[in-house]
Amino acid sequence: MKYLAEYRDPALARHLLDRLRAVATRPWRLMEVCGGQTHTLVRQGIDELLPAGIRMIHGPGCPVCVTPLETLDRAMAVAARPGVVLASFGDMLRVPGSETDLLALRARGADVRVVYTPMDAVRMAEAAPDREVVFLAVGFETTAPAAAMAVLHAARLGLENFSLLVSHVLVPPAMTALLQSPDCEVEAFLAAGHVCAVMGWSEYEPIAARHRVPVVVTGFEPLDLLEGVLMAVTQLEEGRHEVENQYVRAVRRDGNTAARTAVARVFRVTDRAWRGIGTLPAGGLELAPAYTAFDAARRFDVTALHAVEDPRCIAGAVLTGARLPTDCTAYGTRCTPRTPLGAPMVSTEGTCAAFHAAGRTRST
Repeated sequence: MKYLAEYRDPALARHLLDRLRAVATRPWRLMEVCGGQTHTLVRQGIDELLPAGIRMIHGPGCPVCVTPLETLDRAMAVAARPGVVLASFGDMLRVPGSETDLLALRARGADVRVVYTPMDAVRMAEAAPDREVVFLAVGFETTAPAAAMAVLHAARLGLENFSLLVSHVLVPPAMTALLQSPDCEVEAFLAAGHVCAVMGWSEYEPIAARHRVPVVVTGFEPLDLLEGVLMAVTQLEEGRHEVENQYVRAVRRDGNTAARTAVARVFRVTDRAWRGIGTLPAGGLELAPAYTAFDAARRFDVTALHAVEDPRCIAGAVLTGARLPTDCTAYGTRCTPRTPLGAPMVSTEGTCAAFHAAGRTRST
């Protein structure tokens, strides 16, 4: 496939691995932030092919996985009301809440629909003025522009039956929180290319300078990741801590200015809870005062709902890279993609799902 097969060339992969072996003189620990990158690393076995001592730590880059439990419970409380249509990306339907999930709720009669874009939900609201249409807005900076555009379009149309249940989170505060942890082992980051395609990479420059860690903006194909690892290790070996861009075919320093403008207009930065991790200062987005009429949590009065994580699930430790999925006693037994205890096992970007799909088993 054009522009895809080129980034999966085995000869070039071996060449990059040879260069990495020549450059690395000591052990290094790198974290890939994105769940899509984690799946490529694990599915292709790249993490096991790296030179001895080069270890990948899998980070909290799965937007479905970090959506707080109470957000799922709020979504289900809204969806259970008569006259409400809850629209969501497909990944969210099987993420477990405190007692059930959205898919089971739909089986019991709730009007829960899968959409591919927030604009689909706007069109639903326009076509059914007698129904309340709520879009479950989750994800990192990658999906926030589409949610912002949906709100702007709904406002132009004067739609009063459309709203968002917002749970957008931001990557840089999570990286900072990880680096400030006393147990942090991360010495360099591979930053998510799709996030940087929207936001650029200037936000990472203060992080790299303050914490003296290289940050390499990286794509998602095997050669992208191998070159990203090589660039990060080269910086570490040379004592540099800069932001470099491996994903030059898609990312510019300033990102997508139109998308950033829309996000800045509709949302504002706020403290945000991350599932399994806790509340991060300035860790997410909420609707700006001019657009609070589109806030479903306020409209349906579900802000007071709180939830407690299943104690058998170590999702928080997996999301921060402190533990591997195979360290969990429930992995592959009580917790599987069909019967997940936590979001990392059910999401297509979850680390537990990546390990399970690759057939990795617990050591006994």
